[in-house]
Amino acid sequence: MTSNDLKAIVTRFNREVIQEGNRESFEALMAPDFVNWSAPSEAQRGAEVMWKTFATVLRPAIGYLQVHIHEQLSDGDKVITRKTISGKHIGLLAGIKATNKDISIDVIDIVRIRDGRYFEHWGVNTLAAVADQLRQA
Repeated sequence: MTSNDLKAIVTRFNREVIQEGNRESFEALMAPDFVNWSAPSEAQRGAEVMWKTFATVLRPAIGYLQVHIHEQLSDGDKVITRKTISGKHIGLLAGIKATNKDISIDVIDIVRIRDGRYFEHWGVNTLAAVADQLRQA
């Protein structure tokens, strides 16, 4: 696969899975042995936990959710993406009730692609800082 092919897979995941909540796309894009190395514990590293984070945490808490990809770099079988997840805080997020404030979570992801599917993930985000700001509002 070319660098552009790999970036297109990651872009599709961000649009169809995170932004639109499409379970079929999630299933199509995740390797059966996917590992999320950013998860807090070994028990939470699988694909299903990642789906539940999008479906039961982010999407219910952030209305009008949009993913804005600012930059993508590719190195071998990895794609590094700098992006922002934004929307309106309409539901429980990190223990904070809806404030109806606009929020933006900055994210840097590294995804390893194998056979056209997400195989490994590493990432950092500003969700904790956003939650702190919401608590102070």
